[in-house]
Amino acid sequence: IETKYKLHWFLITLCSVDSRCPVQIIPWRAVVRYGDNVSADCKTSVLHKGMGWEASEGGVPMTKNQSLITWRVSELTEWDIKPFCYINYKIGDEDQCLVELPVTVYKTPDSVFISTVNHNGPMKEGELYELQCDVHNVAPVQNLTVNWYKGQTLLDQTTFTDTSETPVNETATLLIRPDRADDGAQYRCEAELDLGAEGPQPHPTISSNPLKKWSTMYISLTTFANELTKTTSTLTQMPQCFMTAKRNLLWEKTAI
Repeated sequence: IETKYKLHWFLITLCSVDSRCPVQIIPWRAVVRYGDNVSADCKTSVLHKGMGWEASEGGVPMTKNQSLITWRVSELTEWDIKPFCYINYKIGDEDQCLVELPVTVYKTPDSVFISTVNHNGPMKEGELYELQCDVHNVAPVQNLTVNWYKGQTLLDQTTFTDTSETPVNETATLLIRPDRADDGAQYRCEAELDLGAEGPQPHPTISSNPLKKWSTMYISLTTFANELTKTTSTLTQMPQCFMTAKRNLLWEKTAI
């Protein structure tokens, strides 16, 4: 059995991928969520000596007297699967040609979390802060975009170049400098998977909870003076009996 397996792959490596190969794969590209089902048809309009699907899951043995064969997996759990349809048909010096079906297996994040780096509590106007977005267990990361929002306004986008096909954890950061207009604003980050026209529409997105509302802790001297004046005015307008009772209460506590 082992010898037959090795010989089979040896024969496959001798085959060429030729644009003249008379087979058509529909769809030409498959995008599937990890664990979901997937299928694709391979068809031809020429007479041949056999055609089939070669794949680590869902392979179809060589079949004669058929012009359409289907590759099908009910629960795809292989991240880097590379199925191809082959046909025994003479092209030039070759007796067999093949066409590969590109497959993208994706997984949405388990969680998306936003935080401030090395800072707790309210932010101050004019100072520089770093926001961090943690995206957990997502694939493929090269199709991931982290969108940064202040309220409903898109501030920035972060993309990734990692070509890993299996799930990874990723971190994105953003520098901000708050001003008075930001008082009470809420920041959040969103993980978006753009899997192309063949992928799900709209794009799968997972958003973090908003970063806790913060204040710029900005109080002008004029505002402080106005508030102090209001407080003083309120106290002087209180009934005299209340003020007397307050004094008596303090005196009694002192006597004790």
